[in-house]
Amino acid sequence: MKTFYAEEQKRHDPKAFLSSGAAQPNPEQPDRVERLLAGAKAAGCEIVRPRNHGLGPVAAVHTPEYLDFLEHIYARWQRIEGASAEVIPNIHPIARNGSYPASAVGQAGYHMADTACPISGETWQSALWSAWSAVEAAEAVISGASAAYALCRPPGHHAFADVAGGFCFINNSAVAAQVLRRTASRVAILDVDLHHGNGTQGIFYARPDVLTVSLHADPVRFYPFFWGHADERGEGPGLGYNFNLPLPRKSTDAAFLEALEVTFQRIRAFSPDALVVALGLDAFEGDPFGGLSVTTPGFARIGEAIAKLGLPTVIVQEGGYLCDELGDNLTAFLTGFGCTSR
Repeated sequence: MKTFYAEEQKRHDPKAFLSSGAAQPNPEQPDRVERLLAGAKAAGCEIVRPRNHGLGPVAAVHTPEYLDFLEHIYARWQRIEGASAEVIPNIHPIARNGSYPASAVGQAGYHMADTACPISGETWQSALWSAWSAVEAAEAVISGASAAYALCRPPGHHAFADVAGGFCFINNSAVAAQVLRRTASRVAILDVDLHHGNGTQGIFYARPDVLTVSLHADPVRFYPFFWGHADERGEGPGLGYNFNLPLPRKSTDAAFLEALEVTFQRIRAFSPDALVVALGLDAFEGDPFGGLSVTTPGFARIGEAIAKLGLPTVIVQEGGYLCDELGDNLTAFLTGFGCTSR
């Protein structure tokens, strides 16, 4: 299996975020890349640099207004007297159906859901190369590969069509799914991250051609709080094409794998031509976020179970934060999926 990754993805280096009102070091660190690369190599993957695919694949799922904001907001922010070194919003609209602010401060609030996605001078290029890794993996699958892994960093599944959030700027899983739609009539996205893939859900919520399924810690007391509940089923033409399975906190391998089988029933009923796996490794029992209790052998079983769906698959990296086992967890998943033989 090929792993797609570009060195530019390391340049985004966020310094802090607010957690329960307190400033904390941002856990979405460049060092994640080194551990994930080591994990992919240990699974026998070939590391391949993606090409520059331009804005087309990204603009297929994000608004031009938002992409213009991401590209230019840092330079604009630096012209504000006394502004922070990174773009961090301090105001958010309670509704987004009115006028569009002209100021950088207002637009930051409009386009950034929280304080966990600070934008620096390197963020735009890092996010683009992350998305292009997903594009390249999807094109590899279109060209006949049974599976490909996109080492996407920064991650993407909390990014909506016009909103960043939760360490995410461009929704790499959504980009991959849209690329797959060039040849696939129906695509399923299976999100197994600790946190609900709210941005991915939002992008496809009214569409019947992409099934979104998310298995995650119950958001009633956990990020992203406002999305990820079982009664969110889609809307309009997309009603019935969104499926959320919230799990109790600290759920172990057995509970996760049992719920995974439920997601497979829905995926099989949709009969997709291709699959995107939004792979979060933060469900691990030793992850700093501590929401679920999946073990390293558990990730191997998760990979093995997903592989049995027998679908052309793009694996897109989402969460999974700095701990000694981060690379081992990726190795376990990819080996379980059959990386060395696919």
